[in-house]
Amino acid sequence: MVSAKKYLAEFIGTFVLVFMGCGSAIFLGCAPDGGLLAVALAFGLSIVAMAYTIGGISGCHINPAVSLAMLLNKKLGITDFLGYVVSQILGAIAGAGLLQLFTSFGVVDQTGGLGTNGLIFGNDGFIAPLIIEIVLTFIFVLVILGVTSDESKSAVSGLVIGLTLTFVHIVGIPLTGTSVNPARSIGPALVSALAGNFDPLANLWIFIVAPLAGAVLAVIVFKVIKTAKAEA
Repeated sequence: MVSAKKYLAEFIGTFVLVFMGCGSAIFLGCAPDGGLLAVALAFGLSIVAMAYTIGGISGCHINPAVSLAMLLNKKLGITDFLGYVVSQILGAIAGAGLLQLFTSFGVVDQTGGLGTNGLIFGNDGFIAPLIIEIVLTFIFVLVILGVTSDESKSAVSGLVIGLTLTFVHIVGIPLTGTSVNPARSIGPALVSALAGNFDPLANLWIFIVAPLAGAVLAVIVFKVIKTAKAEA
């Protein structure tokens, strides 16, 4: 029963993240003259809101990359890790599905693909977006590991994590649309494909592999930093 509540919390949290974050991109667009910042804030504020809503239930990962980091950091068991990831992906699909429903009512999708990620900076190669997503996820997850490892920071951890996701999006939106979250990428891509737009699936692997790699790198670096601090 306890695990079921955690999984439900992760489902709801990821649903909110995708619905509000991708929804802002769909309805407002991501133009530099205001839209970009609005979308970045929508993603960041979604994290803040959910952190203080479900954080005490599941930890508010709402991101397979974060769950992987917690698994490697021995703060999450393998069973819960799998349950979290499945719940996160289903929540992302539900959020994207509701957005697709709105577009079917005549709402114009400013992104052309439910806010899916892609190589939107004009480079057809995969190396650049792979590096970008690894670096952005590394920064995001490193901050999460830092603030959640210190109980004295628990009161502000949700705000810090949300603001970090915001500035990560400010940099990443013009480059890849910003993923740093496999579930956030999988949900809109699958729903887009079901609606007949298969283009987002072509590069989806980048936005699964890169965030997971960034999370692993963050765990490694955090452990090195933590060890060095203890020895100082």
